[in-house]
Amino acid sequence: MTATPGAGLGEMIRTWRDRLPPSAAALPVGRTRRALGLRREELAELAGVSVDYVVRLEQGRATTPSAQVVASLARALQLSTAERDHLYRLAHLIPPADGAISDHIPPGVHRVLTRLGDVAVAVFAADWQLIWWNRSWAALVGDPSSSPPPLRNFARDRFPVDTGPTRLAQWPVAELDRDATDAAVVSDLRRATGRFPNDPRLAKLVLILSAGNQRFAELWATGTVATHREDHKTIQHPSVGPVTVDCDVLTDGDSELKIVIMTAVPGSADEDKLRLAAIAGPRHGAAATGRAPGRRPYPGARALPP
Repeated sequence: MTATPGAGLGEMIRTWRDRLPPSAAALPVGRTRRALGLRREELAELAGVSVDYVVRLEQGRATTPSAQVVASLARALQLSTAERDHLYRLAHLIPPADGAISDHIPPGVHRVLTRLGDVAVAVFAADWQLIWWNRSWAALVGDPSSSPPPLRNFARDRFPVDTGPTRLAQWPVAELDRDATDAAVVSDLRRATGRFPNDPRLAKLVLILSAGNQRFAELWATGTVATHREDHKTIQHPSVGPVTVDCDVLTDGDSELKIVIMTAVPGSADEDKLRLAAIAGPRHGAAATGRAPGRRPYPGARALPP
């Protein structure tokens, strides 16, 4: 049986790449640019794979990308949920099931995120797994990209189970109400278990933290259910000194994505420090541009630019 022309994995990736203007991904558009959509190297950068791998996918020489690569390609190409599921099937993979925690960022949310300018923003899944961040976020709190994707989780950082370094790099260390933040994160995870009772990643996270961190186990035992909406943090920045910010958490619909935004009071010294931190650039020890991992690590996972 002959395959339908233009319906294969490589053809669809190329079609979706050609239709996405670079401005939609916050990429510069030069006068000499010929491509209307994304270049292959731009898609590779956004998706965290090599240019050669993108070429092999589009030419049909690579036909079985991992679920993590497919998830990252779907985010980079800003696919709708239906298009994302179609991409999974073309790669001979089962799309994420209903009732499972999603790492997919809808195209409309992508567009809003890329238009926030110098605002420090990151996106977490329902289980506080970090799935996207921008350059301003990396400049303020450190770039998490040097940590393995499964360990880029805010709850793991709040409740460490070993004596290793903080996985999300220079996460805020001086908080005005640490106990309240801890309780809020645990109660939010409790709420997520009701929303996603069969999600294996969430179940594994709760099991690991309950067994390995006494503080988490104590808070979990209270049975409190709530959402984490806002907080105040003082970030110890190595270049500009302490920066006090408001940390607001917005939730995106049924997927329970958490959009975390850090801002300072307009006209304040802290707002000036935020600008200086952005000028100084991403803090290494962690890294530089946001990266968008899938559910498990894969080589060179990269993500969206600011």
